[in-house]
Amino acid sequence: MDSSIATITAWTLVEECPIPEDAQALLVDGEYAVAAYRTFRDSAIFTNKRLIIRDAQGLTGKKIEVYSLPYTSINMWSSENAGGFFDVNSELELWTRAGHIKINLNKKIDIRKLDRLIAECVLK
Repeated sequence: MDSSIATITAWTLVEECPIPEDAQALLVDGEYAVAAYRTFRDSAIFTNKRLIIRDAQGLTGKKIEVYSLPYTSINMWSSENAGGFFDVNSELELWTRAGHIKINLNKKIDIRKLDRLIAECVLK
């Protein structure tokens, strides 16, 4: 598996956050941000067309690498909600042309909201 895909799979979305101001510069005509989530240092932005992951790098975090996963590349997905007291994360798994991506979500995040968003975008 490509090392950049492995990096994505290691991320945990911690909480929903405001859409970053600089995200607007990444969007194309007809694309709009739907929701954003904070990771420990970065953010993931779900738009109506793709998932954008901003990866701050270095000590200062000024260097930003951006990953973009168009929903059209998703072949299958699964979502699992956090079950109980000891189950602290929900999981979103995406099988894409780029490989298998697993994203952990803090149990405070509404996994069904993301499941519906992906369904609405993939199943058009």
